[in-house]
Amino acid sequence: MARSADGTSAEHCKGHGAMNTPRILVVDDQPMNVEIVRSILASEGFGTLTAGNGPKARALSRDEQPDLILLDVVMPGENGFETCTLLKSDPATADIPIIFLSALDDVKSKVTGLRIGGVDYIPKPVNGEEVLARVRVHLRIQENNRALSEANRVRLNELRDAQQALLVNPADYPEASFAVFYKPLESAGGDFYEVVPLDSEVFGYFVADVSGHGVSAAFLTSAIKALLHQYSGPLFSPEDTMRGIDSVMRQLLGPEQYLTACYARLNRRSGRLAVVSAGHPPLILVKASGVPETVEMDGDPLGLFNSLVLQRKDVRVSRGDRFFLYSDGFIEAVPGGGRHVGLERLTTACVRHRTRPLEEAVASIATETRLDKGAATDDLLLLAVEVPK
Repeated sequence: MARSADGTSAEHCKGHGAMNTPRILVVDDQPMNVEIVRSILASEGFGTLTAGNGPKARALSRDEQPDLILLDVVMPGENGFETCTLLKSDPATADIPIIFLSALDDVKSKVTGLRIGGVDYIPKPVNGEEVLARVRVHLRIQENNRALSEANRVRLNELRDAQQALLVNPADYPEASFAVFYKPLESAGGDFYEVVPLDSEVFGYFVADVSGHGVSAAFLTSAIKALLHQYSGPLFSPEDTMRGIDSVMRQLLGPEQYLTACYARLNRRSGRLAVVSAGHPPLILVKASGVPETVEMDGDPLGLFNSLVLQRKDVRVSRGDRFFLYSDGFIEAVPGGGRHVGLERLTTACVRHRTRPLEEAVASIATETRLDKGAATDDLLLLAVEVPK
């Protein structure tokens, strides 16, 4: 075993990577105590790391990432409780289980150790069989937690991939002249968009925000997509499309769950944009000249009420005009004010970048309005459409 002058040492086990041998960090200011515990562990094939004080133990934990820490409480300078608190406050070491080894055998000390993040508390003098038994239990728990976390990560990635496959890509419908920025808060998001070609000159653009976010909200996107296509076409007005989605969503959504949505149907032949909103933030229209307009209207969210109230507005558009649909994360996540300030900032950005290619404009608008300050608190979705010149 190699030991440095500062009391830090490591015993390297051959085949550690191949055999997946657990490594345990033993922390105690008394070399004799360290050697006793290290020998108990080594005799059963565990790899060991050792440190003689809290600061060295924390540095070694960050660098080596041991599978478990056996930590003395009474040490000069930084005691074991302080070391544990600092380890748990560091994201790099917060998940490493800590078992206290201490001559302090009173209830208050035990409770303190468990309250600040320890998983167990073994009184000194230690019994070798007890140490091994508890170490094995907590290593198995840790391994089970890792396996469960990895399984959940895989499932979420599969769900994310499935949801992404549902989302239309601008390259799929280049004639629809749209670009999109989409950043879910979690692996799978509750925001959803779709583009529906009704014929060569008529396109439907749909944006929805399911209350909440994550897995439960993401599961609904496939149903929304299917309903949108079912209730689109010349037989259905934009209001009919929204009412068709609402009728089914009321049966699928859980208690107090709903979705806001905006549906814009662009008819290039007539130069008319029909907009229906269901409790969604207003559509932003930017004329080719740079004059902006927000298309605001009242409307009930979908899936919430037995009798749905909707409002429709028809807007004249010309070649080179652009319009923008988005989720409320874009106007609520910006610093410096509430939704009104966020809407003004988003509208200003849409005007400022109106001459840039659509894909570049969307990326620039997203960066400018979010300002990349602070963590996002909601899914972010921005769909931009240009009336072909």
